[in-house]
Amino acid sequence: MNLRQIEVFRAVMTTGSTTEAARLLHVSQPGISRLVRHLELQLGVALFERRSGRLVPTAEARELQEEIEKVYRGVQHVRDVAAHLRFGTRTTLRVLSSANTALQLVPRCIAALVGQATSARVLFESLPTREIVKLLVTEEADVAISSAPLDHPALDIEEIGRWELLCALPAGHALLKKARPALAEVLAGRLVVYSPEAPQSAVIDHWIESHGVARNVAAEVRSGLAACSVAATGAAVAFVDDLSARAHRPEGLVFTALPGAPTYPVFAVRNRHRPLSRLGTSFLQIAREQLQALRAAPLPLHPAALR
Repeated sequence: MNLRQIEVFRAVMTTGSTTEAARLLHVSQPGISRLVRHLELQLGVALFERRSGRLVPTAEARELQEEIEKVYRGVQHVRDVAAHLRFGTRTTLRVLSSANTALQLVPRCIAALVGQATSARVLFESLPTREIVKLLVTEEADVAISSAPLDHPALDIEEIGRWELLCALPAGHALLKKARPALAEVLAGRLVVYSPEAPQSAVIDHWIESHGVARNVAAEVRSGLAACSVAATGAAVAFVDDLSARAHRPEGLVFTALPGAPTYPVFAVRNRHRPLSRLGTSFLQIAREQLQALRAAPLPLHPAALR
């Protein structure tokens, strides 16, 4: 495939028709149709099914699209490098984040960064841990802020702060009427747990297991914010990180401190073989400051702390 074929194929996949693809590329519709047919003959596979005037991609077309999107991300990277060579500073920063650090921490960091560097542009995604590792290792991202450790020899992992574990209970929960509700009573009830993809899953599950109880699972979620939402309905109790708790609206939910108040690291992660730009270095310094500022701001907790 040449670059023109790639461009046309991507336009058809994006728009779903040769007419809209032609309008997007400012060319004639018959030219787009001819090129698509020629591409199918060249590859020896059907890329689209024609249904009621629309082009429906085949499985082969979707597989091809995945590879082409990788090429386009590479082209974007080349453009970023070219801008760096021309202006002497990297103006685009690609930031990844786990779900809970994406709620308040990373957005606040981005706001502070673009306030300091008016020409800066930040590309920001919240992704599962395995995707964060993949993009950092392949140098398709510059830095990640994660609430879980990312294990790979190509990654440089630095602790920049801590997050705290809290208990989230429905506002009308019977235990809240007691002066000193017992943690054992909470653990014996129905719980919201986390799927393995959640960054805090391993540490929270380990903490629950350390109390020697079998979990009575009511719901499984992928994020702390989702855990808060389920707990607020009264269906179950959740143990959540304070980063998610801070982002949840207070209606129908209260948070209580836990015995010993377990805390866990927040990490800044980057590829050890790719030096950070000045923009990336500034972002990490801001992340440390913003995390300290968040932790310094008191989170309203119910006075009946668990014992």
